[in-house]
Amino acid sequence: MSEDMSEDMSEEMDEMDDSESVNSTGPAHGSESAETPMGEDSTHEEVVDQVLETRDQEMDRLRETAEKADKRVLMAQAEAENFRKRMRRDYEDQIKYAAMPLVADVLEVRDNLLRAVEAANNSAGSLGLQEGVAMVVKQLDDFLVKHSVRQIPAEGELFDPNFHEAISQMPSEQEAGMVAHVALTGFQMHDRVVRASQVVVSTGPAE
Repeated sequence: MSEDMSEDMSEEMDEMDDSESVNSTGPAHGSESAETPMGEDSTHEEVVDQVLETRDQEMDRLRETAEKADKRVLMAQAEAENFRKRMRRDYEDQIKYAAMPLVADVLEVRDNLLRAVEAANNSAGSLGLQEGVAMVVKQLDDFLVKHSVRQIPAEGELFDPNFHEAISQMPSEQEAGMVAHVALTGFQMHDRVVRASQVVVSTGPAE
C-alpha cells in the first residue's frame, strides 16, 4: 500500500510540474505574440508618415515650379508686347518723318525766294516781280504748315542750343544770352528740328 501511494503521489507531483511549466511558458509566448503586432503597427505608421511627407514635399515642389513657369510666361508676354509697341512706334516715326530730307531741300528754295523778294525791294520798277515772288513764298509757307513744318521762334528768345545755332555774339538791348538777331530762320517738323535757326546772341547792353 505504501509503495502504491508513493507512486501515485510522485505521478501527481510530476503532473503539477508539467502544468506549471506549461503555464509558465504559455504567457511568455502569448506576450511575444501580442508585442509583435504592436511593433508592426508602429512601423507601418512611420512608413505612412514618410510617404505623406514625401508627397507633400513633391506637391510643394510642383507648385513652386508652376509658379515660376507662370512668372516666366508673364515676363515673356510683357517683353513681346513692349517689342511690338517699340516696333510700331519706330514704324510710325519713320512714316512721320520720312519727308524731312525733302523739307530741308524745299527750305533752300524758300531762302532763295526770300532773297529775290529782298532784291526786288532794292530795285526800281520791280513791284510786280516782288508781289509775284512774295505770293510764291506765301504759298510755300502754307504747304509747309500743312505738313506740320513750322518756324522755330528765335528773335528775342533765350538762346537754346537744341533749336538755335549761334554764329556770333554782339552787344544789344537784349539781356545777355538772348537772341539779338536771326540770320537764318530755323524750322522743325512735328517735334524734330529740320534746321536750327542761325542766330546772333546778345552779350548784354554795351557799356
